[in-house]
Amino acid sequence: MKLKKKKGRKNKTMKIEEFKFDEKGLIPAIVQDYRTGEVLMLAYMNKESIKKTLETGRTWFWSRSRQQYWCKGETSGNVQYVKEVKYDCDADTLLILIEQVGVACHTGERSCFYRNITTSHQPPATRGKLPIVFQELYQVILDRKKKMPEGSYTAKLFEEGQDKILAKIEEESDEVIDAAKNKENSEVVWEIADLLYHLLVLLVDKGISLEEVAGELEKRRK
Repeated sequence: MKLKKKKGRKNKTMKIEEFKFDEKGLIPAIVQDYRTGEVLMLAYMNKESIKKTLETGRTWFWSRSRQQYWCKGETSGNVQYVKEVKYDCDADTLLILIEQVGVACHTGERSCFYRNITTSHQPPATRGKLPIVFQELYQVILDRKKKMPEGSYTAKLFEEGQDKILAKIEEESDEVIDAAKNKENSEVVWEIADLLYHLLVLLVDKGISLEEVAGELEKRRK
């Protein structure tokens, strides 16, 4: 894995020693979801943690409070698989594009940047949560397909193949229709959640990202 500069007039690979570290030998690293572009966290690296990150394909940082190296997800299981490492025009900040398993923040939030100091007419409890829920669920399903853990319903769907996934989508669609006609709204919500989950399983199985679906909806809206 190489360190890459963003596309521009010059695009070269730099050596780690060429980066502008601070007086403590550290450089800030912005961690971003490679699929959605969502900024997940900011941490600090030194020369050795950059080397560990490039060698292992997982994010390694230097803890300023504990004065030690730490690998993201080593204890929590919320692993970050590195897709690309970029640096800015001044070579004093890194951008780590990753595939996030689980959540990035120790609070349990998807991103460390979940708080907002700006005002909005939309209730804070719901603002921005819906797309994050889909992103998190998509990542969990992606992880199930990769690891295929024993006893996982999602892994079993992938094991049985696309015909099984499509059959479940058909079944859940029928249950949504039945609930809409004959049951209370709470039942409709329940059945739609089941249907959406199985649709996400299909997206992962086909290798289609949420961004592709969102892009299609955006084109239709325009």
